[in-house]
Amino acid sequence: MDLDAYLAERRGEWNRLETLAARRKLSATESDELVLLYQRAATHLSVVRSRTPDPVVLADLSRLVLAGRAAVTRGNRFSLRPVADFVLYRYPAALYRTRRWWATLGILMMVLGAALTWYVAVHPDVIALLLSDGEVQQLVGTDFVGYYSEFQAQNFALQVWTNNALLTAQCLASGVLILPVLYLVGVNLLNTGLTGGVMFEQDAGGTFLTYLAPHGCLELTCLFIGAGVGLRIGWAWISPGPTLSRRESLVAWVREGMVIAIGLVPTLAVAGILEAFVTPSALPAPVRIAIGVIVWLAFLAYAIGRGGWAALETDRNRSR
Repeated sequence: MDLDAYLAERRGEWNRLETLAARRKLSATESDELVLLYQRAATHLSVVRSRTPDPVVLADLSRLVLAGRAAVTRGNRFSLRPVADFVLYRYPAALYRTRRWWATLGILMMVLGAALTWYVAVHPDVIALLLSDGEVQQLVGTDFVGYYSEFQAQNFALQVWTNNALLTAQCLASGVLILPVLYLVGVNLLNTGLTGGVMFEQDAGGTFLTYLAPHGCLELTCLFIGAGVGLRIGWAWISPGPTLSRRESLVAWVREGMVIAIGLVPTLAVAGILEAFVTPSALPAPVRIAIGVIVWLAFLAYAIGRGGWAALETDRNRSR
């Protein structure tokens, strides 16, 4: 084989491969061309090695093939595109598709919680069965407000985040059995309702709302989302619908639940930051409440507004 003629004939392809391999971004056409030139260069290297193993040519061609291989496989490197796709499409779309479950559960729990708080507040005998006078005074005088500043803010935020994430995860994971979700939400409702009832009965209802509203709107919404989606997962095998088997329906909704579980992690982190840094801060009460409500409304706009658009786009792409 005439090595010089062989090199001259293929030099253009090799130069083009080297150019494409050095670029950070390629179009779809250039990516296809890169793969094709890399495969050809690997074949050329094999031919040269078997017929005229010139060490200089082999070294240059081997370097080029390695560069081409690295360029072809570099798509496996970390990219922010999947993160953006999750934040902009998958997570809000999943929230929107399950909105009827978590919104209905949330409204129901808030009504029951308000009713329980009112009942305890107007029935002191119920409080007497659960707490002594000293315990009531300690709760109202120091424990309720002191809870939010007992630890350093960053440590408290981490503790709150961990506890809330664990509770939400339990609601999602136990949803297939239905009843455990209702138990977990019911216990949380009972604790909040009893505490609120005691505070209102002692004329400290304003303090209760001031310290609950800044973080509670978002925090409770996350809990209702976890519980509502958990119930939806459980309902998937009870009533799978006309087109899916029970297994297919359950698997589909478990996947949707996993998306929401991942998305709730940073959402609960925001709620933890509010509870640790905003709720016990020295800001005026209306400002603290306003911050919590604005963050909560922004999340609802993301879940319903952005979620509706993302769900529509996702369905369109699937139908193509």
